[in-house]
Amino acid sequence: MNALSTYIDHTLLSPVASETDIRKICEEAWIMQFKAICVAPSYVPYVVEMMEFCPIKIEIATVIGFPLGYAVTSTKVAEAETALRDGATELDVVMNLSRFKSMAYLSVREELQVLSQLAHNAGALIKVIIETGYLDSFELYTACEICAESGADFVKTSTGFAPVGAEVEVVRTMRQILPPNVKIKASGGIKTAEQAIALIEAGAERIGTSHGAAIMGQV
Repeated sequence: MNALSTYIDHTLLSPVASETDIRKICEEAWIMQFKAICVAPSYVPYVVEMMEFCPIKIEIATVIGFPLGYAVTSTKVAEAETALRDGATELDVVMNLSRFKSMAYLSVREELQVLSQLAHNAGALIKVIIETGYLDSFELYTACEICAESGADFVKTSTGFAPVGAEVEVVRTMRQILPPNVKIKASGGIKTAEQAIALIEAGAERIGTSHGAAIMGQV
């Protein structure tokens, strides 16, 4: 299997995704050996069950505060605790963009620190979604700094629900801002192998996409 598969978080976050749809992405992840499967919180137990006997380790990711990020901290914590208890090994958390845009940087940082500690105490990773399409250059720098200071394992470009998704130049800039221990997940609008490879070359170490099977058919 091409090494590109090991970068891909095989994702299905459609609000109308059925159990049959989730089963299909589990089968594709198993066959194509993707790095992770990313689903809505309510499907985490089902994915855990589907992947129980998979011969390779495929991470089980879910989303917290998705897709808008402005839930109160206690709600996000409850979501995270439930997801971890259900078997999630990675949490993709939407930063509170509303608070961030209000320059309430301390409260944004404190929330992410709580969630990072919660994830790490459970042996899980945390990826913070900063929705780069809504940020100017100063905000991008500030958001990356906050994520790094908060203990994030990854900074993620987009939910995929915003008008702008992953962009090569933005990923390259993020890589320059972030310390080496904080990785980048590019997501949002990634549909081709060419896009995925360009983003990896720019510094991304994960690719979040609902087109993983199609991408692997191109390599």
